[in-house]
Amino acid sequence: MISIDAWQPADGLTLEPNALLAAIEQERCLALTAGPGAGKTEMLAQRADFLLRTGTCRYPKRILAISFKVDASKNLKERVQRRCGSELASRFDSHTFHAFAKRIIDRFRPVLTGENALEPGYTLGKPKEAHKKIDFDDLVPLAIQILKTSKLPRNAIRQTYSDVFLDEFQDCTGQQYELVKLAFQGTNIRLTAVGDTKQKIMGWAGALDGIFQTFATDFSATPLNMYRNFRSKPRLLRLQNEIIRVLDPTSVMPEEKISGDGGVVLAWGFEDSRQEAEYLADRIGEWIDHELVPHSEIAVLISKQPDLYANHLIAALDAKGIPYRNEQQLQDIATEPAARLVVDYLSCIYGKREPKAWVRLMNLLVPFADDEIQTSIRRDFDRLIKAQRKSASLLELIDEPYSGWWESARGFLNSIPHETLVALSPDYESQDRLKAVVRDTKVRIEELLEIVPELPRALERFVDEKAVRILTIHKSKGLEFDSVIILGVENQTFWGKPDEERCGFFVGVSRAKRRLVVTMSKLREAPPSKPHRWQEKRNAHKEFFDYVTPFVSAENEE
Repeated sequence: MISIDAWQPADGLTLEPNALLAAIEQERCLALTAGPGAGKTEMLAQRADFLLRTGTCRYPKRILAISFKVDASKNLKERVQRRCGSELASRFDSHTFHAFAKRIIDRFRPVLTGENALEPGYTLGKPKEAHKKIDFDDLVPLAIQILKTSKLPRNAIRQTYSDVFLDEFQDCTGQQYELVKLAFQGTNIRLTAVGDTKQKIMGWAGALDGIFQTFATDFSATPLNMYRNFRSKPRLLRLQNEIIRVLDPTSVMPEEKISGDGGVVLAWGFEDSRQEAEYLADRIGEWIDHELVPHSEIAVLISKQPDLYANHLIAALDAKGIPYRNEQQLQDIATEPAARLVVDYLSCIYGKREPKAWVRLMNLLVPFADDEIQTSIRRDFDRLIKAQRKSASLLELIDEPYSGWWESARGFLNSIPHETLVALSPDYESQDRLKAVVRDTKVRIEELLEIVPELPRALERFVDEKAVRILTIHKSKGLEFDSVIILGVENQTFWGKPDEERCGFFVGVSRAKRRLVVTMSKLREAPPSKPHRWQEKRNAHKEFFDYVTPFVSAENEE
């Protein structure tokens, strides 16, 4: 324990003034807005470090962090562990909204009565079955019902936590915000809501307008803004600033905070999409071979329908032997915790040296256990993996290096208690869902083995460590890359509501750390499926190109 005055940001990091104010706040609720790359997650990790190391979060009180995605929740938990150590971080609970709701239901299930009543062994999945099986979307409403019905769960939650972090709060839906208010409004608990109003691309899911203002009013929260972008080079920051002037003039980063002229901005036009694909594939190959940019640091972002817009580019990358990862096909399975479990296990067995896979494996399997149990589990799995590696080595001697890989993976999964797997995702309450994820994982690895026969390389492709990313702008949210290509910046691609398309374009632009490329093609031939609304003749999206053009590198070359 250290004094408040003695605390300094962990790992020698320097926080900008408003981020430091947020990190060390001891009384007020905070509504913190920030641009992409401004270090929102890092600020939360530093705030957790401050609260825990100074005793501002008094033992045995805990900190609750609620995120929207499993990956974001895990990322924040891991970052807090790195900042303040595993002992203090054991008092930091990081969940998604749905996981938090499920914990309320599991603990206070008897509060539910009538048509909402649930049996002790209820499961998640479809089709729903009265009192026995509920849908994933039922979790938040049922948790709300519990908190509305009984003081006991409300008091229990309030006595557990001194602080609550709400990450990516701009995407909070009406039901989710109702859950937050029922649990914490009118208490002394400090809430820190963090997000970026310019990235609100969840409107289709019911995200509230003006959620930060609503939160500030309901919780008497102090508004703060973080300007500093830890991601993008200066030229890219200035480009982002021009879009921000239209989206939210009050959030423009002051020019004096942007120094230097590093970064590359390029705008390329093509006669047709085949010419575009060949040129892009050539340039991507040059970035990889000559600049040594890692494959996974290159992303091709598409507003909609990446399978249709990137079909020629995918063929060109295939022809040049450049590994790519089509997120439209892979995002769901690759981000499943159970899939990651299988891939990391196989990497430990068949890879050469895979310490990162081992660490991820242990973090997935023993995140909530006490030290004694963690040590025992690690020891057991260490024995298992050593035995499996020995077996794999013997098979390699008789020229059958990867035979039996799936039997090995299946045996590993069968050795894990079901409750451990359920802890990875509430979806896995449903045995059918868990089986489907495992089946899809096997199918995907088999598909990759058709492309790269060596199992370790196929596993690398599965987790995208050596593959160019192809994904929608929406799915790129929260990610960052050295080089970003936004493909098809055309009126016929960005045809939705202007405000929403502008926000989406901004999200895409702000994914780039060093280099941004925008492209358009005068002709995009219709795919064989003849999709609805497809127009072959195209023209550039004038507003978006007008943002980009003033910052294009001198000779339109890198």
